[in-house]
Amino acid sequence: MITLHPVLEILGTRDFDLWPVVESEPYGFLPLSGRLGTAEVGTAVMRIAEYNSDETADEGRPPRPTDPLGSFLHGLLTVEELSAAGGLRVTDTATGVTLLPGCCNGLEERRDWFEVLDGDGWAGFGHDPSPLAERVGDAVRLTVDVERADSPVIELPVTDLRRLLADAERDLTGFLRLADEWTARYVPDHATAVTGALARALALPAPAEGR
Repeated sequence: MITLHPVLEILGTRDFDLWPVVESEPYGFLPLSGRLGTAEVGTAVMRIAEYNSDETADEGRPPRPTDPLGSFLHGLLTVEELSAAGGLRVTDTATGVTLLPGCCNGLEERRDWFEVLDGDGWAGFGHDPSPLAERVGDAVRLTVDVERADSPVIELPVTDLRRLLADAERDLTGFLRLADEWTARYVPDHATAVTGALARALALPAPAEGR
C-alpha cells in the first residue's frame, strides 16, 4: 500500500514556552491533518512562525515588538512571501521505502507534483536527499535520492497519485481548520492575522471569518 501525507519539518522544540508544544527531535517531520492534538497544532504553528522569522528590519516593515509573543510572530505577520518547510512524504508500506522532501522544499510548492501528472512529467523536491518524481506512461516513479546510484524507488499508478494528492489537500484544509480554532485560544489578539498567515504559508484559502 502507498501512503502520502503532507509533513512539516520540525527542528526541535526545546525551551519553547509561548504555548504548549510536543517534544520533538531535530529534523523530524510532523504530518499535518485535521486529526492533530492541541500541542501538535501548537508545534506546527511554532515551526511555521520560526521558519519565517526575519531578524532584519526591512524598509517598509513595522518594527519588531518588544514583547516575546509579538517578537516571535513578527516575521509570520509581516513577511510577504511565507513558506512552510517540508512537503509530501510518500511511503510504500509493503517495502518500507519512504520518499521524504529534501532541504529547501516547502509545502507551498506541492503544486509541482501536478507537473509530473499534467506538465513536463517530472519534478524535484529539494536536496540532501534529492527526491525526484517522473511520469512513465500511466505510472509515476519516485526516486528517494537521485544522487545515489542505488537509490530506492517507489512506483504507483497515475490515478492513485491523483487520489493521494487530493487526500493531502483535505488533510491540509483540516489542519487549517484546527489552527483557526487554536489561534482563537492561544493567540487571541493575533488570531485572524495568524490564521491568514498560516493559510498563505500553506498556499490555502483562508477560512471564512465568523468563528
